Amino acid sequence: MSVDSASGVTVPEPVPAGVVLRPPDSSVRRNQRLLARLGWLYSAPALLLVAAVTIFPIVFSVVMSLSHVTVSGSGFALGGFTGSNYSAMFGAQLWRYALEFTLAYTFGTVLVEIVLGTLVALVLERLTIARGWLMALLLIPWAMVTVISAELWDYIYNGVYGVGTSILHDLGMQQPNLLGTPTAAIISMAAADIWKTTPFVSIIVVSGLVMLPVELTEAARIDGANGWQIFWRVTLPQLRPTLALAVLFRILQAFGLFDLPYVLTGGGPGNKTESLALLGWQTMFSDLDFGPGAAVAVSTAALTLIGCLLFLKVFRSQVGKEEL
Repeated sequence: MSVDSASGVTVPEPVPAGVVLRPPDSSVRRNQRLLARLGWLYSAPALLLVAAVTIFPIVFSVVMSLSHVTVSGSGFALGGFTGSNYSAMFGAQLWRYALEFTLAYTFGTVLVEIVLGTLVALVLERLTIARGWLMALLLIPWAMVTVISAELWDYIYNGVYGVGTSILHDLGMQQPNLLGTPTAAIISMAAADIWKTTPFVSIIVVSGLVMLPVELTEAARIDGANGWQIFWRVTLPQLRPTLALAVLFRILQAFGLFDLPYVLTGGGPGNKTESLALLGWQTMFSDLDFGPGAAVAVSTAALTLIGCLLFLKVFRSQVGKEEL
């Protein structure tokens, strides 16, 4: 410290260049602990809410799937540990068909949505006028609640007054029944799903396209590459992370298929459109077999998790090879 001779004010000594003043280590650690406690304190309400609505139901479902469940007029009670619920589930032909149908439905719809969504995104990316308005219009089907859109398509597919039925009849098809036969019901349900979720894929792909550097595309065009070559060898490799994100979201949603078959077909005709999620719901709440129903729900969640992890592993390995 020094005293200014003119004003008599005490001023601190200047800090030499390159010297950084730091508080004592104990003070730094104390401040870090305080900030960490405040962070946990502020996050506690959200964490408790997540635990109450997400973690607890998952844990309880696992416990229920491994227990003897007794149903009575006053509710249900959990008995001792058992693996019979999973044995009954794996041995049921209905579960095996629901698994096959869910896998095939997920693969088919996601593939079509990725292709159509990418094509729509390529068109939107080249627009300079009204792109924002078109993107907003595209979001309307996606923003619509699935049950509401399913009711809309149920009206379209109605065998008496449905618009789709009327169009097919005018085209020469006698007595079209879009939800009455297995093949027609599956195709009709997939069409409704594709109509709703393709815009979601388009928006994701557009966001990836607008962030791509234009230098590589311009260089490829100067070298004489045509539009297809530019897309396949320049745009698509750079777009793979965005496409992987879209595929991951759609797998998570499509594998949990419930709303569309519940509203449109109820799992029928027969059980030809019964997904794993719908099978679990019917087992638990229609048949009141809570143990096997919980086993179906847990197996569905486990298969979804395993599928997503495998997809991410394959995607990362492919990205690593490209970088090398």
